[in-house]
Amino acid sequence: MKKNPLIKIDFLKTPTDNSKDLAGLKRFWKNAEHLINKREKHFDDVWKNGTEEEIFAELVFCLFTPQSKALSCWAAVNELAEKNMIFDSTDKQIANVISKVRFRNNKAKYVVEARKFFTISGKMKIKEKLSSFGSIYELREWIIKNIKGIGYKEAGHFLRNIGIGKDLAILDRHILKNLKMLGAINGIPKTLSKKTYIETEKKMQDFCKKSKIPMGHMDMLLWCKESGGIFK
Repeated sequence: MKKNPLIKIDFLKTPTDNSKDLAGLKRFWKNAEHLINKREKHFDDVWKNGTEEEIFAELVFCLFTPQSKALSCWAAVNELAEKNMIFDSTDKQIANVISKVRFRNNKAKYVVEARKFFTISGKMKIKEKLSSFGSIYELREWIIKNIKGIGYKEAGHFLRNIGIGKDLAILDRHILKNLKMLGAINGIPKTLSKKTYIETEKKMQDFCKKSKIPMGHMDMLLWCKESGGIFK
């Protein structure tokens, strides 16, 4: 694995968008599309050319993200990589490094458990395993069932970041807020059970078809709408 897998935020030169209708969102998309295409190409490259270890590092990032800032989580992944600790360390050693990640003790244990799960005969085999599924939805269910610390949002985030989950939703509070504001959903769910998540994802997919904005672009577009930049 590269010692430093850092990826920066690409910021728009134009101001962030505050439109509340589809027409305004589509105008903003035209401004942000070049950055989204660039980042989508990066995700595609992770899957096509990335090593087993680089794919696993993306899973580590998504294990860190619940209730933590994405930038802090990716910085933590970088620090672990620089110290050669992602694949050769205990959960306590990991927890000592990822101080800016919330619930770091539990998340460090999740990393070690996932590492053991995907290691066969001393070698990381995550990419090989993920390639064995015919359906992205089947794969998502399998990940949620087998990897502790991963729910629907994190599984979708992981699969998007490795270039094979473009049609999956990553439903966090920012995305839900914007979907409601744009009329894609009637209200923000109080909780996201499996049933509610999948129903909301379908509404988001329908909204993407209506708007003619690809599902793989919508999450990054709404993130950019909030922050002015494109990240992960």
